Amino acid sequence: MSKHFFILIMVCGLLLGLTGCASAPEPGEDPVPVMEEEAAAEEAIPANTPLPPTDEPSDAEAGADKEVYLDISLTSPAFNEGEAIPLEYSCDGENISPDLDWFGLPGETISLTLIVVDPDAPVGTWDHWVLFNIPADIQGLQKGILGAGMDGNNSWDRPGYGGPCPPTGTHRYFFKLYALDIKLDLPAGSYKVALEEAMVGHILAEVALMGTYTR
Repeated sequence: MSKHFFILIMVCGLLLGLTGCASAPEPGEDPVPVMEEEAAAEEAIPANTPLPPTDEPSDAEAGADKEVYLDISLTSPAFNEGEAIPLEYSCDGENISPDLDWFGLPGETISLTLIVVDPDAPVGTWDHWVLFNIPADIQGLQKGILGAGMDGNNSWDRPGYGGPCPPTGTHRYFFKLYALDIKLDLPAGSYKVALEEAMVGHILAEVALMGTYTR
């Protein structure tokens, strides 16, 4: 074997060895290109990712246009809640009604009703004052007021105010104010029971001021 022939065999063997090291790819092994939008859709959304805003209003925004009414406040410069009613407003004094002030009426108020009762009377609740159809545009009553609204009959079977006049001991007197969405269709001299029946379903708000009197 000549030297040139030996070199040729060595080169061929080397070439065959290098060619056999590379394996042919299996069918379908070539990667399929993925579009960017498809890759983005497959990415997991982090748990703390904020959701996009919606067109629905929040609870605060939903209630922003709602009118909110303040509770009625009823006070008197003559006495505070739970305090003694001065003698001049009782049957032992001038027997005139005390000053009363109120505010915070609902906007739909058409008329007001004021009822003063003594729940501690021996014969049961005693009505001291029944006043209805008070105009909604006034903010209180001056002491001894007459002609503001229509007078109903009290438990003495007479119209107007009758001051505290307990037989003995300390009694409570509740000045109850009602804001109504109607004007009561009742005649002057009506009793409390008739007013209470007529007011059913028409009370927008109510408040009470309590004072005491002792004999």
